[in-house]
Amino acid sequence: MTRLMQKRSRKTGLPPGTAVHIGEKRTERTRLQLLHYDAAQVTERELEGVEEGVNLRPGTGVTWVHVTGVHDVALLDRLGRGFGLHPLVLEDISNTDQRPKFEDYGDYIYVVLKMLHDGTQGQEIKTEQVSIIFGKDYVLSFEEAEPTVFDPVRERIRAGRARTRERGADYLAYSLLDAVVDNYFALLEQVGERMEELHGALLASPSPRMQQSLHQLRREMVLLRKSVWPLREVLGGLERGQSGLIGKETYIYLRDVYDHTVHVIDTIETFRDMIGGLMDIYLMSLSNRMNEIMKVLTIIATIFMPLTFIAGVYGMNFRHMPELGWEWGYPLVLLLMATAAGGMLLFFRRKKWI
Repeated sequence: MTRLMQKRSRKTGLPPGTAVHIGEKRTERTRLQLLHYDAAQVTERELEGVEEGVNLRPGTGVTWVHVTGVHDVALLDRLGRGFGLHPLVLEDISNTDQRPKFEDYGDYIYVVLKMLHDGTQGQEIKTEQVSIIFGKDYVLSFEEAEPTVFDPVRERIRAGRARTRERGADYLAYSLLDAVVDNYFALLEQVGERMEELHGALLASPSPRMQQSLHQLRREMVLLRKSVWPLREVLGGLERGQSGLIGKETYIYLRDVYDHTVHVIDTIETFRDMIGGLMDIYLMSLSNRMNEIMKVLTIIATIFMPLTFIAGVYGMNFRHMPELGWEWGYPLVLLLMATAAGGMLLFFRRKKWI
C-alpha cells in the first residue's frame, strides 16, 4: 500500500484527465483481442494497432475489444480517442487503485470492479482491476494481466449455443460482470475449505503457524469485503438506472447478478465471524494446553515437596540423629518417601486431578 501511494504522488501537479499508470506492471506487452459477432457469424483476431480495431465496427453485430495490460498509456490514449472516451475514463483505467464504481456518460457506461485471484502455495489472494466500457454496439474490457475469467464468455460466443449472439452489447457487458461475480463464489469455496481444515487442526493440536494462517485469512476477508461491498452499489445503480444503452430484458439479468453479489457479501460476513470464532478457539486451546502443563508441573512439585523435606532432614548429618547408624535406616527412609509419593498420587486420582 505504501508503494502504491508513493506512485500516486507522480500525479501531483498534473491536470485532471492525465493518464498515468499507477500500480504493478503485470505484463510486458499490451495485448488487444477483437471479437465481432452477430447471430450468423463470429470474427476473431488479435489486433496489431488501435486504429485497426476502431475502424472495424460494422453497422450490425457487436464488437468486443479486450485489452490485457494497462501500463501502455499511449495506446490507451489512442484507443480512447478512437472510441470517443473521456480523458477522466482513461485516467481511471490506468490508475489501478480505483474503487468499484460506474459512470454513465450518455453514449457509453463505464464500470470498474475488482477481480480476485486465489493465492497458490500459501500465498495471499491477489486483486486486479477490471474496467468495462459498453456502448450501443461495442464493449471494451481492460485487465492488468492474464489469465482471464472472460474465456468462458468467449467460448460461448464461439459455440453459438448461448443467447449472447442474439443480444446486444449490454448483454455482453452483463456476461462479463457475471463472470467476475461467479469467480467470487469459486474463491469463497476455496477459502471455506481452508477454514474447515484449519478448524480441525486447531482442535487437534494448535501451533503458532496456525495463528499466521488465521491472520492471513483475516486480511483476505478484509480485501474481499473491500472489493465486493462497493460492487453491490454499482450493480444496484445499473439495475435502477434508466440508461437507453441497457435493454429491459437485460435489467432482469442485472438483478440476478445483484442478488449473487448480496449472497457473496453475506458469505463474507459469515466467514469473518467464523474467523473470529477460530481465533477464540486457538486462544482457548493454547490456554487449556498451558493449564494442563501447569497442572502437571504443580502435581510433580507437590509430590516432591515431602520427599525433599525428608531428604533434607536426613541430609543434615548430626552426630546423634535417630537411625543414623541403624543398618536398615536408609531402606526405611526410601520406603517412607515412596509411601508418601504413592499416597499423594492416590489422593490426586480420587480427586480426579490427574
